[in-house]
Parts: sequence; C-alpha cells; structure tokens
Amino acid sequence: MKRLFDIVTSGLALLVLLPLLVVLALAVALGSPGGAFFRQTRVGRGGQPFQLLKFRSMRPGSEAKGQITVGERDPRITGVGHFLRRTKLDELPQLINILKGDMSVVGPRPEVPRYVALYTAEQREVLRVRPGLTSLASIAYINENEVLGRSADPERTYVEEVMPTKLALDLRYVREQSLALDLRIIAGTFARLFQGSKD
Repeated sequence: MKRLFDIVTSGLALLVLLPLLVVLALAVALGSPGGAFFRQTRVGRGGQPFQLLKFRSMRPGSEAKGQITVGERDPRITGVGHFLRRTKLDELPQLINILKGDMSVVGPRPEVPRYVALYTAEQREVLRVRPGLTSLASIAYINENEVLGRSADPERTYVEEVMPTKLALDLRYVREQSLALDLRIIAGTFARLFQGSKD
C-alpha cells in the first residue's frame, strides 16, 4: 500500500509540477555555471547507496569545502539557491527518486555515508525503511541551516546535537509508521512550509 501511494503521489506530482520544474531548472542553469541538477550519494534502505537528486543550489566544487551548510551566510550558495533552499523547492527532483523506488514520500531523510558510519546499532534501525522526502525530523528542523548558522562549529553541532535528535524522531517513525501517520506528516510539512513563507 505504501509503495502504491508513493508511485501514484510522485507520478501525479511530477505531471502537475512539470512546468514549474522546467522553470526552476532553467533558472538554476542560467543563474550560475554548473547545470541544473545536483547528485549526491546517500544511504537508502538496507544500507544501499543511491544517487539523490536536487536542484543545484551551490556553486560547483562546494562539497570539497564541507557538507554542512550554514544558512544565509554560506558563501557557496548561489542567488537562486538561497530561494530554493528557503522554500525547499530544491528537493522537488526527489520525486524522481520516489518514482524509481529509491525513496518514499515519508520516511527518515537519507544521510551521506560519512554520517551513517557514525550511527549506533539502534540508530541504524532507520535503514529498515525507504528514506523519505519529508519526515517528523524534517518538520522539527525545517530551519536547520539557520540553526547551524548560529553555531561556532556547525559540523560538531550537527553530529553531536542535531543528528541524534533527528534520528530519535526517525526511530519513532519506524516503530509507529502507518498511512495515517504519513498523511499527518505530509499535512504538517505543508503547514510548516506555509508558515515559513509568511515569516
């Protein structure tokens, strides 16, 4: 049932949002060198790596300077990228990941291998399910970049404070998952995004 929901939802969303996706891709490609899309290896269900898709929001070569981003003061983020990140529109290409089966609409957000290597045995339970486009942790940390931007050591703050808290929420999801919970998380995500757009 969950997989069918993912296929129908992502397929319909891609059809409805196609004009917007084309406009955003052109804006990213024309706004700075480097193409429209960003691909990054993330860890999926069962610990299997996959290529996560995003609209590119940073300048080429930015990953070499660290994977943690720090909100408005991060000089690696492009002008268009600031808008995409603030509105979360940079995540829309992951609808393709969902349609392919790499991801689900709702589930723990997928991490890069270097952070998954730090998981405890209990935390690795989040790898039992497909990672998601949104989650309880996504709602709680919808302004994560700004939180890290206030830290003197964003990498340490992420690893020692943010990531464990997010994983605790993800573990709760894995243990309580249901279609009803998924629908509540989707509704909560839209509510938080709408609230953020008015701030």
